[in-house]
Amino acid sequence: MTTSTTARTVLFDETGGPEVLRVHDLKLPAPRPGEVRLKVEALGLNRAEALLRSGAYYYPPTLPGSRNGYEAAGIVEAVGGGVTDLAPGDPVLVAADFHLSTHGVYADRVVLPETVVVRRPAAVHPVTAAAAWLTYSTAYGALQVVAGMRPGDHVLITGASSGVGTAAIQVVRRAGAVPIATTRTEAKRQRLLDLGAAHVVVTDGEKDVAKESRRLTSGRGVEIVLDAIGGPGFQELGGAVAPGGTLVSYGWLDLRPTVLPMHWPLTVHGYANLAAFPTPEDRRRAAGYLFSGLADGSLRPEIAEVFDGLDRMPEAHRLMESNTHTGKIVVRP
Repeated sequence: MTTSTTARTVLFDETGGPEVLRVHDLKLPAPRPGEVRLKVEALGLNRAEALLRSGAYYYPPTLPGSRNGYEAAGIVEAVGGGVTDLAPGDPVLVAADFHLSTHGVYADRVVLPETVVVRRPAAVHPVTAAAAWLTYSTAYGALQVVAGMRPGDHVLITGASSGVGTAAIQVVRRAGAVPIATTRTEAKRQRLLDLGAAHVVVTDGEKDVAKESRRLTSGRGVEIVLDAIGGPGFQELGGAVAPGGTLVSYGWLDLRPTVLPMHWPLTVHGYANLAAFPTPEDRRRAAGYLFSGLADGSLRPEIAEVFDGLDRMPEAHRLMESNTHTGKIVVRP
């Protein structure tokens, strides 16, 4: 089937709070050569999408009528000319590698380049798939591909109740390394322990993260820090790192300037997920890691809440920005 169709699509015409997200009925063209059309079954939300919507992302949205959304699971409905690896009826997920305003997936149907679509095993539920790609590929790419994590390494994960943070705990465990999680409040400690953290450090009014990391490693420090926060506190994390260790920054929850640590020798990486998996072959390798982990149970996405209906996207964004949840937020169109 190659005819056009209508898609309910979330757009925004100005930057601002979650209320700027509105559902529109758009005419969706038939897929062109090299494209596929998907019926979307579930959408996974990411912090980058709230930043784009508010005007704080590293690139601005294209206004008016900006799309949004990196992550989706669905079923192939139609394919364009030259597409041979995918066919109508295939279950897939979207391996994000595109400009959000142009190809954002907040919709019940989308047309995308075939290069950003990965076939998923039929046994992987759409909600699980929508919650899995960016979190696990980010954790895997940052820790294994960039930082070279090895069995026995101690890994400090800041903002550990986030989607990437909860995924990182499991990625560290799967590698035979030791995850140390940080969280702002006592309320999330037990859940992080249940998810596999060896230790949890509560940062609001409890302990100095660097000192506690050294105490937990008999004075040596951690081999790797995976940091979601940035800002001035990034400098203090240098004190948690063992000599020759690695500090990976992948997020900017603190939008103030990030200050580099002066605890040499150490290596600092600014991590970009799209740069870690730039080609379809790279994304297939990441998919192999993800699906094998889902199959053997070592990777289990933590779902904070599932919202039904695109009209609830503003509500889902409000929850994401509240920082009261643990894991991923998913919306079913």
